[in-house]
Amino acid sequence: MDSEVLIEFPGLITVYKDDRTERLIGTDFVPPSTNPQTGVSSKDVTIIPETNVSARLFLPKLTNPNQKLPLLVYFHGGAFCVSSPFTSQFSNYLNALVAEANVIAVSVNFRNAPEHPIPAAYEDSWAALQWVVSHCNSQGPEPWLNDHADFERVFLGGESTGANIAHNLAMVAGDPEFSLNVDILGIALVHPYFWGSEPIGSEALQPEAKACMDKLWAFVCPENPDNDDPRVNPESIDGPSLVGLGCRRVLVCVAEKDILRDRGRLYYEALGRSGWMGVVEIMETDGVAQGFHFNDLESHKAKDLITRLAAFYNRDNPPFF
Repeated sequence: MDSEVLIEFPGLITVYKDDRTERLIGTDFVPPSTNPQTGVSSKDVTIIPETNVSARLFLPKLTNPNQKLPLLVYFHGGAFCVSSPFTSQFSNYLNALVAEANVIAVSVNFRNAPEHPIPAAYEDSWAALQWVVSHCNSQGPEPWLNDHADFERVFLGGESTGANIAHNLAMVAGDPEFSLNVDILGIALVHPYFWGSEPIGSEALQPEAKACMDKLWAFVCPENPDNDDPRVNPESIDGPSLVGLGCRRVLVCVAEKDILRDRGRLYYEALGRSGWMGVVEIMETDGVAQGFHFNDLESHKAKDLITRLAAFYNRDNPPFF
């Protein structure tokens, strides 16, 4: 076999010239279950059999069988090319978040690049969101959503590239040409993957990390490898105005040692001055890198992040919009 490397992202993925793809993380599978510590139950559902779009659903321990809960549609990270909702990393994290926030969550499994380049992840995620919304009149195929989801409190959330997906879906939801049938109350973006062709902030001071980020979008989106594609650079002059973001509240979470930190800050600032009629807030965690919370969900900083997210999902609606 030809073992010559075509492209690699160290510690993440290697693609060989013979078309083999080797994923180095995010390949484990944890079965759905009821967690004995938190009481959170999970199960897996197929959404679109033809494209293998699926999801893992999480339901917190109920105090009332008729209880309606905020609904979180969640998109995992993994650079658009690795991982799934079924890994220990994301399954354990969603279990902790759902227990703390007392929300029902749908963790979406979209197709990964390079086998399925962008826009597959966006298309799959939009289709999954539409499937979720099909339950808004309690007539969908999934009983957990029919019985327990409050469709007046719908949120999108995600990590890194998953946060990118959440932003882009909210932009689509805000476009009058598309109809979602429900309003998205808020989006929570944790360490969001946004980038651009021109360095900002401290990016140029991290040449190795910058070089890796510079080539990621071209790898996952060969049809438009420009790092100023509005899907990856919301500040692109060719992109739609953020004033059209289709939600009422936004929380941006950044990490001090993450090369994406300054892009998250820029997004927060740009949204705040865009004329968008919502409420945007930012949280920065000092002394840590991207995805720090996955390494130790019991750490103080991970718990602080989860607590902030839980408060965001349970806060009352803004008084205007």
